[in-house]
Amino acid sequence: MDPLRVARVAAQAARDKKGQQVVILDIRKISLIADYFVITHGTSVPQVQAIAREVEDKVTALGEKLLRREGFDSARWILLDFGAVVVHVFMEEERKFYDLERLWGDAEVVEEKAFAEA
Repeated sequence: MDPLRVARVAAQAARDKKGQQVVILDIRKISLIADYFVITHGTSVPQVQAIAREVEDKVTALGEKLLRREGFDSARWILLDFGAVVVHVFMEEERKFYDLERLWGDAEVVEEKAFAEA
């Protein structure tokens, strides 16, 4: 499946569970790790876990395989690795601290209106 479509589905799933400030970063030109990062945060451990579960459910329903999940129990920073798409679900404090958007500042931000097409 097209990685951008997977990223859009993941972003929509995060928004469906009230994920805050959902961002898709296109990192294809600057990294070999993945094509896209989806970044969001929640305000409580149960919400962060619910966002991660929803993303995992929606993306695996597309036929994508979850290669790795990290941080689910502590839910401070949950990483979902689908290969071409990596989803980061943070608690708000951790998102501010790690500031992936700044760290990957050379990445292109996919327009929010574009991922509403998912």
